[in-house]
Amino acid sequence: MALVRVGNRSRDARRGAAAVEFAVLAPFLLFLMLIATDFARIFYAAVILDNCARNGALYESDPYVRAESPYKTTADAALADAPNLMSDPNNKPKVTSATGTDTAGKPYVEVTVSRQFTTVSKFPGIPNNVALSRTVRMAQAPLNPTK
Repeated sequence: MALVRVGNRSRDARRGAAAVEFAVLAPFLLFLMLIATDFARIFYAAVILDNCARNGALYESDPYVRAESPYKTTADAALADAPNLMSDPNNKPKVTSATGTDTAGKPYVEVTVSRQFTTVSKFPGIPNNVALSRTVRMAQAPLNPTK
């Protein structure tokens, strides 16, 4: 007497379904991974530029800090926090500073750090270059602090 297998027919018919589904989804998943990687890299660069602008504004705003600092210029002080962004000599961050007076008549210093960011992915619809810029405005410290 021969035994008849019952219920295995559907399993045999779907043996390669998972491989086909993965082959269909793999390009889309790779695309999402590249987009997530580029977003993380852009976010990291933006945080570093924000720190650079803050460091430059702190250097510019306080003459006592400037006198004791090992950095000679505002750009040197600002870019001290960006060694990872200095790897491309043609695309170094640019530092600009300005001074002014706010509406209350108090002096301030404004430092802007900008850089062109190049993405890894070169898919259509996704920009290859993203302009990043961060500005920090800081009140100038008085020359003669009072208690």
